[in-house]
Amino acid sequence: MPKINGNEIKPGYVLEHDGGLWAAVKVNHVKPGKGGAFAQVELKNLRDGRKLNERFRSEDKVEEVRLENKDQQFLYETDGHLVFMDNETFEQIELDADLLGDRRPFLQDGMTATIRYYGDEALSVSIPAKVTCRIVETEPVQKGQTAANSFKPAILDNGVRIMIPPFVGEGEDIIVNTEMFEYSERA
Repeated sequence: MPKINGNEIKPGYVLEHDGGLWAAVKVNHVKPGKGGAFAQVELKNLRDGRKLNERFRSEDKVEEVRLENKDQQFLYETDGHLVFMDNETFEQIELDADLLGDRRPFLQDGMTATIRYYGDEALSVSIPAKVTCRIVETEPVQKGQTAANSFKPAILDNGVRIMIPPFVGEGEDIIVNTEMFEYSERA
């Protein structure tokens, strides 16, 4: 694995540090009036989610880890595990449903997800940023309610509650932003 200087760390880099795999979330380069410059880095453990703030001076060497991204198709869920299939080798793997966290309800059958691997170990699963969902319950459309920032609650077919514009009604398909959990547009 390549070693990099402490001042070369950027957000998104994955580092091997203190015997674990850490992703750099925030990086702040500091040049104090006295002493050498350093990078104040907020790290997140990729295995257990712990956070850590660490200082790296330019002379510090850290190992940067390259993760492999693979697009795999979601097949089904069984006993709290998600089953994915590699589209090239047709090999199936089972991953813990907790890897998706809050975004789990947006995972749909046949959806292609990106799985990040460190060797043979799956560290994270990411789904598309926009997903089509159907509204199963909301208040009826009211005429004259056209204020720019008025929203009403709705329940989607996956059980998630979001706020939608007043002109969207029950039974309609909408596109939901899975990162912000909010209405994006009509489908």
